Amino acid sequence: MATTAEILTDAFERVQHAVHGALDGLTDDQLAARITPDANTIAWLVWHLTRIQDDHVADVAGTEQLYTARGWNAKFALPFDDDATGYGFTTADVGAVRASASLLKDYYDAVHANTVGYIATLRDADLDRIVDTSWDPPVTLAVRLVSVVEDDLQHAGQAAYARGILTT
Repeated sequence: MATTAEILTDAFERVQHAVHGALDGLTDDQLAARITPDANTIAWLVWHLTRIQDDHVADVAGTEQLYTARGWNAKFALPFDDDATGYGFTTADVGAVRASASLLKDYYDAVHANTVGYIATLRDADLDRIVDTSWDPPVTLAVRLVSVVEDDLQHAGQAAYARGILTT
C-alpha cells in the first residue's frame, strides 16, 4: 500500500511531466504568444503555477521561497515585486512575463525538487495541521497540497492546449 507521501509525490511528478510537455521545443516567441488578445501565455501559465507552488510549499514548510532564496527573481528579472505570483495580474502584466523554456523548466524543476523533498518529511498525522485560518473551514496541510496539485494541473493543461494551437 502506498503512503500518503508517495501519493502526493506521484501527483507532483505528474505536474512536472505536464510542465515539461508544455514547454519542450518551444521558442521564446511561442511561449509569449497569445491565442486571443487577452489570453494567458504559456510563459505566464508556467511561471504562475511555479510561483504558486513555490509560495504555498514554502509557507507550509516555514521556509523562504526559492524565487528569492536562490535568485530566480534576478534570473527572471520581471517588473514585479518579488512576492508577486501572478494572482490578480492584468493582461499587460501577463504579457510582461517573458522567459525561455529552459529558464521556466529549471525554475519549475527546482521548486519540484523542493516540494518532493518536503513531502518526504511528512507523516499522515501532519496532514491534519491547520495551515490557513482565513478560510471557513480552516485549510489543512492536506487540502493545501492537493489544491496546489489541482491548480498546477489546470494551468499546465491550459499551457498544453495553447501549445497545441500554436504548433499546429
